[in-house]
Parts: sequence; structure tokens; C-alpha cells
Amino acid sequence: MSVTKWKVVFMGTPLFAIPVLEKLIENEDVIAVYTQPDRPSGRGQKMTPPPVKTVAQKHHIPCFQPPHFKKASTIEELKSLHPDLIVIIAYGLFLPKSVLDIPPHQTLNVHPSLLPQYRGAAPIQWALINGDAQTGVTILYVTPEMDAGDILMQKKVKISDEDTADSLQSKLCILGADLLIETLGGLKHHTITPRPQNSPKNSPKNSKEISLSPKLSKEISEIDWTKPARTLFNLIRGANPWPGTYTYLQGELLKIHSAKVVSENFQGKAGKIHSMTEGGLVIETPQGLLLLTEVQKPNKRKMNASEFLKGQRIKPGSYLGTQKNVSS
Repeated sequence: MSVTKWKVVFMGTPLFAIPVLEKLIENEDVIAVYTQPDRPSGRGQKMTPPPVKTVAQKHHIPCFQPPHFKKASTIEELKSLHPDLIVIIAYGLFLPKSVLDIPPHQTLNVHPSLLPQYRGAAPIQWALINGDAQTGVTILYVTPEMDAGDILMQKKVKISDEDTADSLQSKLCILGADLLIETLGGLKHHTITPRPQNSPKNSPKNSKEISLSPKLSKEISEIDWTKPARTLFNLIRGANPWPGTYTYLQGELLKIHSAKVVSENFQGKAGKIHSMTEGGLVIETPQGLLLLTEVQKPNKRKMNASEFLKGQRIKPGSYLGTQKNVSS
């Protein structure tokens, strides 16, 4: 038995949103795409379209780029499309209730966390920074309160030590695309019952608290070597590629792109260079050893730490750290 395709307006901006858009185009009638305005990018500050706009143009789908939804004319333009459903993923603009209420089948969001954990802008990064063992995707109804609507479906995924913000994002966007199509099928066949986020079934394991995932800032970027190696490892991978992490080596800034925990129990001195190996630079912390595997000096390319060490004169026993304590 065939099911009627819904007329869908898709709203999204970055690369993360593309697998969901592509899946929607395959399965539903995407009548319009909304994305953020073109912005200057690169050294030449050339006006560059968002990735989602490029996909819309490729499929000859009308693309709208309002800077906000404060004008009545913008809302009326959307209303004139008569969508059955709006789907949002990583759009980046606030939608008033007057927009959310336009489609008869409401507005859905594809959110990369197990809500009510990590409401907000950076759920993938904070799951890594906090050392979580798992995360996932939630399909939910959108309400004026951020990421607070009723949950339709969720699916979990394990986080491995090899995961970075980029690799985990890739897993979750594909998972989210498939879960969205499964959710739409359930809604059409009336087999899904929306569940409020404050219900016990939807609370994070061992916690009923809502948690937030605000945008990352450069304030978290400098490595504090007094923290355990595992904590620093999680920060490095969660903050990569932005805002990145750094320390100081012999008074010069050194960006750290990747690292590994090589010992959980070693009790060392904060920031002391323990050894230099084929794998890279081994640094002591009060709890564990951290192997720096990919680094970058200012105005240089990033490189494997083992390659980096070939051009350096570094003595074991010296320290990494802030400019004030590098010689201590």
C-alpha cells in the first residue's frame, strides 16, 4: 500500500544537514529549502553559499535565505508554500510560533543527542568533551523553547576512543537521516506516540536533569596540564576542529590536533615532557600520560608529532604550559 508523499519545507545550513536533505528528497516531496544567507569566506572573503543551498540548486529546489523571521512578509511567503511538514536540522535561526504552526503535521527537528541531554548548539562536541560512552539522535517536535518539544524517536550510538567531533558528526547525520524517514513512516501510519521530555522514560540514565550544550568558545582552548590525561584527551578531540586546543612549547604556541592516552594511572608532574617516541611527544599529568600525535606551530602546516620532533631540540624533563611557567 503506497503512502502519499508529504510536501516538506527543509531548513538547514551546514554540511551536517545534507544527508538528511538528500534522504528527504528521495522519500518525500521537498518543495523548498530555507538556509542562512551567503557569507564571506576564505582569505579573499568571497561570498560563499551554505552547503545546503548547493544541494538545493543541484536538485532545482527553490531556495530561500531570509536573515530572520521577524518580518510578516517572510512568514507569509513561507505560508504560501502550503507545506505539510517543516523539517529542521542545524538551521541556526530562531523560528517563532507563527512559523512552527504553519504545517498541519507540525515542525520536526533532527537533534544529535539523546534529549533531554545536551539541548543547544554543540551537543556532539560536549558529549566528547565530557567523555560520554554513548550519544545518539532524537527526532522531536519543535517548540519555541529550545530543543524542549515532545520526542518522537531516538536511536543510540556508541562513542569510541577513535571518535572526533568530525567522525561522530558523520555517524550521527547518517543515523539521523535514516531515523527521520522511519519517523515519518510512523507518523503516517499513526504508530508513534509523542513523549514529553520530562517523562522518566526519556530521562538520561542515572539522571533526570536537563543538560545544555552551549556554543564552544576559545576560552576552553588552552590545555591545563593539571587535569587528568583522559580529561585532556576528551577536550582535544571534542574541540577539534574548532576552537582547537593549544599549549606552549619553549615559550612558543603549539596547537594540538590529536592525542592518545597511553597510561591512565601514571602520576606525573603537570606538563612535564616524559619522553619522545616514534608515536610523538609523551606528556605527564597528575593522572596519566598523554601522547601528542598531531601538532602545529604558528604559520606552519600541521604534522605528525613524530615528524615534528625531528626538527626540534627538546629535552625530556622540560615542561609544556603557559608562557609564564614554560621554564619552570
